[in-house]
Amino acid sequence: MANFMIRFLICNVFISGIIGILLIAKRIFKNNLSSRMQYNLWFLLLGLLAVPFIPFRPIGFPQIFSWLGSLRSSPASGTSTAMGEAVGIHPTGNTDWMNDFALSVNSETPSIAGYILLGIWIVGIFAMIILVIKSSLRLRNLEKSALPLQNPEVRRLYYRCLEEMGIHRNIPIYSTAFLKSPIIVGLLKPCIYLPIHLISDYNESDMRYMLLHELQHYKHKDAIASYLMNLTGVIYWFNPLVWYALKEMRNDREVACDTSVLKMLEEDAYEGYGNTLINFAEKVSLTPFPFAAGLGGNMEQMKRRIINIASYEKPTFIKRVKGVCSYFLIACLLLTFMPMLSVNAAIEIENTYQINKNDSNISYIDLSSYFNDYQGCFVLFDATTDSWQIYNKVMAQKRISPDSTYKIYSALLGLENRYITSASSEMTWNGQEYPIAEWNANQNLTTAFQNSVNWYFQSLDQVAGLKTLEDFYTYINYGNHDLSGGVSSFWAESSLKISPIEQVEMLQRLYINDFNFDADNIQTVKNALLLSSTADGNLYGKTGTGNINGENISGWFIGYVETSDNTYFFALNIGATENATGSKASDIALSILSDMNIWY
Repeated sequence: MANFMIRFLICNVFISGIIGILLIAKRIFKNNLSSRMQYNLWFLLLGLLAVPFIPFRPIGFPQIFSWLGSLRSSPASGTSTAMGEAVGIHPTGNTDWMNDFALSVNSETPSIAGYILLGIWIVGIFAMIILVIKSSLRLRNLEKSALPLQNPEVRRLYYRCLEEMGIHRNIPIYSTAFLKSPIIVGLLKPCIYLPIHLISDYNESDMRYMLLHELQHYKHKDAIASYLMNLTGVIYWFNPLVWYALKEMRNDREVACDTSVLKMLEEDAYEGYGNTLINFAEKVSLTPFPFAAGLGGNMEQMKRRIINIASYEKPTFIKRVKGVCSYFLIACLLLTFMPMLSVNAAIEIENTYQINKNDSNISYIDLSSYFNDYQGCFVLFDATTDSWQIYNKVMAQKRISPDSTYKIYSALLGLENRYITSASSEMTWNGQEYPIAEWNANQNLTTAFQNSVNWYFQSLDQVAGLKTLEDFYTYINYGNHDLSGGVSSFWAESSLKISPIEQVEMLQRLYINDFNFDADNIQTVKNALLLSSTADGNLYGKTGTGNINGENISGWFIGYVETSDNTYFFALNIGATENATGSKASDIALSILSDMNIWY
């Protein structure tokens, strides 16, 4: 949440810009847009303000938010990765043919500033909720003190207004001494409240105009808008431009309501409606209730409304067409900003791989007894039966850092681009002392895989460069193919993420060379992945360990088993606050494979 708060605040910069663009667009197209259309434009803004909280897969602007993401969590890069804390996960049990070495990366936890801002935001929300509750209680007291309207003349006029507007619902009407202007309140059970002083000073035309105005609020469901505006004000309490936009929306609502009344009146009655506002301008006031809509408003709003009434002309067909075109033009302009806002709240959706397979080919199994205190998942694909077995679907779909398992494809890129070849893959150690002794020597592809030598694969990546890497991982469709974490460390608890299901899919595609790469290069990678051979078949695999700040928090073991009549592809991942290693993941995976009679 602290990370989200930082992103949400930056998102508010874009929101402020969008509000500015909307205000400018309204001004430019003012003569084309009807009052109702100008008011309805604000609903587009309310929709955009909801976008940061909606899980939504973004379409554009990835680089902006990749950079923002780097602000919240910064894995070590370049030299710092190479010189990080060594974590040697020494093999145990029947995995003595496999070394699982990892270096710790430094990941900054969300800054204290993020938590402070989050706390301030939440406190502000609670404060706003308290204010809304207080206003609601005042409204409740008003409702309790109000009496059903007794004046027969006003009641007869009210029923005529209902009939005139085609409203068949019997909306209760009350009188109260605690208001200065009429209001309509309620979404499911609307009620109109009239101040007693307006009833005492009864004037039929004035009262008719006021009742028509309130009933227009009902007809256009303005109570819903009131709830939405108040919810927006609570969430965006800290953004003054949002508050200004909400004020303008309320002003436009009253202007639109006035215009709707004018459409019902004869032209010679426009002046009378305007005079009603002028006569009551000093008596009426802005309603103190957040969920109410009424005739009143501040003097600035009254001025705008009177100017609108004075200049009102019934729109021609041409003006209506221009208005519709202008509205959709502005709407399209505003909607283009949606990806800029949605990226902030799309992290979970983007980091979840959606299975696109026939459910009849998938069986979900319970392997919880193998994982003990670890959070874990296991995915198995049977190539012969084209069937899947999955334990812990949610975790199997979740994209996480591949850690050293990415080195399979780093090697493949190096071979395809001929940075190394099957016959010549040795790299000279540059003399830099690493905390893992096995790394302090010349390496070839086989030894680099055996000892998971970071500097070997980082060297391949450095030669390739970021653009080539991005093109390659996009081409093979590897996970989220996000390399914004930097050439040296995008794979180590950083930006590149892949789910266990995708790991299995990638291994299957590698096995059949779905990439259309050189067959010799594919075979070279397969050879480097070979862990063990028996009379019953071959086991291929790669471990990976995610270590942050000295703690092993993620362990991978992925691979496949070749038998005489079948090939099984698998991926297992475990997660914990500590002691989650690739070596432990391999122990669990081999136990499962043994019990499934796949590998002994």
